[in-house]
Formats: sequence, C-alpha cells, structure tokens
Amino acid sequence: MKSARLDLIGLLACACLVWGAPGAALADAPATEISLLKLERAGDSVLLTATIKFELPTAVEEALLKGVALIFVAEAEVMRERWYWTNKKVVSAERHMRLAYQPLTRRWRLNVASGLITNAGLGMALNQNFDALPDALAAIQRLSRWKIADTSEIDLEQRHLVDFRFRLDASQLPRPLQIGTLGQTDWDISATIRRPLALEAAK
Repeated sequence: MKSARLDLIGLLACACLVWGAPGAALADAPATEISLLKLERAGDSVLLTATIKFELPTAVEEALLKGVALIFVAEAEVMRERWYWTNKKVVSAERHMRLAYQPLTRRWRLNVASGLITNAGLGMALNQNFDALPDALAAIQRLSRWKIADTSEIDLEQRHLVDFRFRLDASQLPRPLQIGTLGQTDWDISATIRRPLALEAAK
C-alpha cells in the first residue's frame, strides 16, 4: 500500500511538471522529421528502412527520469490506389518501442514488439539495454529493414502507396500525465510521410 502511494505521488509530481510550465506549452516544440524512407524487396518480403529525427523536450526527459515509461509507435500501411474510390488498405504493420529508465542500474531499457507492450507481460518483445539516453534514442530513431508485408499480399501490377507514421503514444502514459499533456506541444512527437511503393532490390 505504501509503495502504491509513492507511485501515485511520483505520477502526480510528473503531472505538475507538465502543468507548471505554461510558457513551455506555448513554445514551439522541436520538429519531428522523417529524413529517410526506403522501401525494398528481399525475396518474398517488403522491407522498410527509415530514419526519424527528433529531440526530447525537457518535460519529457524529466518524466522519463522520474520513472515514466514512454512508448513510441511506428506504423506502415500499404494502400492500393483507386481512381474511382478512396484508396484501399492492403496490409499494415506496427512496431511498438517502450523506453524506460532503471534508477537502480542507471541504464535505459528498450522493449520492441509488433503489438501493445504492457507491464503485465512483454510477450515476444526484443529487449535491449543502453548506458546512455542518446544511444537508446538512436535505436528508436533508426528502423532498419523492417518487414512490413509479404509480396504475396500485394498485387505488384497495381499502383500502391505507403503511409508511414511515427509518434509518441500519449494514450499509453499514466492517466494523470494523459490529462496534463493535453494541449502541450512538448509531448507532440509525431511525423507522417507518404511515398509510392517503388521497391528496390535488396543489396
């Protein structure tokens, strides 16, 4: 019971950090940019490589250091173009990346999975540990040869588009922080890009 009270106090303190800086809410947050998006074919797989550039605002980094885990989500949708109707979603893929600070070891832990990551169970998540925050962020910002589809799912004779989105999922923050981040540009880490599906041969 005492531990639960301490956890609640910590979350409320994080929320106060967000609410307590109205000037920061009005300032423009550093832009999130998808600086590279590459699509290639390797055998029967469609692979995506992307580089995302962003900086963690002070409020977000402080929340991390106080024990709040952040979950970033990368989403890719393959859409078939249709001149007579809206584009049709053919296939989609997600990658969830949970970043947390471990005070006892002073290390950063990154869990990567294709679905929701919860404290109850990480499922088939890939786990990595880092000594420094920049190293952990670099692993999040670089998606290398991520399989987003099988070629059998796509009619390569038709024109397709790929919608790629990257975001900090505020809906998975603790409830007090979800309320506190409303309207706060510091917590808006997101970017979207659309490209034609022109597959390069994997090298």
